[in-house]
Amino acid sequence: MLEGSSPFYKRLFAVFFIAITAWRFVYLFWLCPFDLAQDEAHYWDWSRHLDWSYYSKGPLVAWLIRGSLELFGPMSVAMTGSEMPAVRLPALFCGSATLLALWLLARRTLQSDRLAFFVALVTSTMPIFSAVAVMITIDSPFVCCWAWALVFGWRAIETDDRRWYLLTGLIIGIGILAKYTMLLWLVSLAGFLWFTPGFRGRLFSQRFWLMVGTAFACSLPILFWNASNGWVSFRHVAGQAGVTVEARAGSFGKGLLNFVGGQFALLLGWWFIFWLMAVVRYRPARDVGPARNYLWWLSWPTVAIFGIASLRSPGQVNWPVAAYLSGSILIVAWLAELLDSHPRFWRGWIRWNAGLACGVGIVATAVGLNSMMVREPLFALAKRVKPNDPLAVRALDPTCRMRGWQRLGKAVDGVRGQVRDHEGAEPVLAGIYWNIPGELGFYCDGHPDVYSLGPYIGERFNQYDLWRPNPVIDRERFAERTFVVVNGHREFLQGVFAEVELANDFVYSEKNVPVARWPIWVCRGYRVTTLPTAAVRDGY
Repeated sequence: MLEGSSPFYKRLFAVFFIAITAWRFVYLFWLCPFDLAQDEAHYWDWSRHLDWSYYSKGPLVAWLIRGSLELFGPMSVAMTGSEMPAVRLPALFCGSATLLALWLLARRTLQSDRLAFFVALVTSTMPIFSAVAVMITIDSPFVCCWAWALVFGWRAIETDDRRWYLLTGLIIGIGILAKYTMLLWLVSLAGFLWFTPGFRGRLFSQRFWLMVGTAFACSLPILFWNASNGWVSFRHVAGQAGVTVEARAGSFGKGLLNFVGGQFALLLGWWFIFWLMAVVRYRPARDVGPARNYLWWLSWPTVAIFGIASLRSPGQVNWPVAAYLSGSILIVAWLAELLDSHPRFWRGWIRWNAGLACGVGIVATAVGLNSMMVREPLFALAKRVKPNDPLAVRALDPTCRMRGWQRLGKAVDGVRGQVRDHEGAEPVLAGIYWNIPGELGFYCDGHPDVYSLGPYIGERFNQYDLWRPNPVIDRERFAERTFVVVNGHREFLQGVFAEVELANDFVYSEKNVPVARWPIWVCRGYRVTTLPTAAVRDGY
């Protein structure tokens, strides 16, 4: 029986959970102003080529998108005229499942329905968790799996029951199929068991290794796929982690400073400071009980590991995001403790700052979900900051990367039609960088195959280099073909094609302010006898 059981707060959470899930559904289907982001379109392209794994990530995100399109694609098109909502629906399901898992975990560890509700409320105001609940990136299923592993893992700790260990191992294995960072969950749990009095023996129990073995078994598709593809994922991860020599360049101190600054911004300042204070308060050296020790070990070490890695490689700001799931429970526990023990003045100060953090988070989330609300002030500020840059707004508004792709697809379709009418054959579509083909494939009529010419300019290896045929490796199959290429410049393209023509210097604008620009080229006579230096250097 839960010590702090409260029917009121359970009902309040149920209403909140249903309301936020319904709101996200309405947003995706009727209110979302954004096209697919480049990562989302890239994963959509993966879903058209189902496999056991992919170059940089496991297969789960592609499987989820494909499943959603099979189940909800026709409904999405009927309701909105686009498959975009169906592509993103798995993120919504994962976001709601994450919220439910956090509530369950907070109830079990804090023994309070009231505090569990506030944990759900606080995390819902953090823009990062709102973003992964409506945008389908690998973080959507990864964060969901991490959250449920926390729930099942704590049940395994509480009961020492083989079934909970097995279930925890299963969810960890599924999480690895989304993102390799899931392995850190096992590392963190091992730290908890080793350093928490009375639990060290479980590290050597059959139940613990059943959990590890189950997680390993679930990740076998990744291993089998990599064994057949030169272990490219492992080399990619090694580069990101700073293991390779090329990745170690830069200032050690600057990398760590950028990492800490990024985490501060990610949690809106307040929550990051509160998290640090909670981490200090509930550190294992203090006798705070197994539940808070568990939350601490499943939070702080992951952030610390990525902080250490930032000394070698800059990484990305979202990499430790899962650590703030259990971290948010620590924050609420710490704030509740302060409110119960401090004088009235400090209680008011704590409430004011926590409320302000929630308010800023709600505003930031609202602006992030529809930056059109602040479009004109951003445009005006951009003109002052970079008066000579026609695309200056892109530096101030990260949502620009999700705008204009549908219009670009129509512009490319127009050029395709002109080439088809003139030459009597369908041109090959290509982008210069890895982030172009997925967008063109999704937004061009008929979802055509689109290729990447990135190796010609020395772009890092990516999934498009593995799919066959492709114009870089299988050059003879594309010899003398006419291409429609997005991005790039004339001098480079003339080294690859016999004839190059700028068909449309396409600029996407909003209220007469340029937001994005993509030159569209018609390139005839694809050469196969010579390759630019970058492609030769990289072994093509």
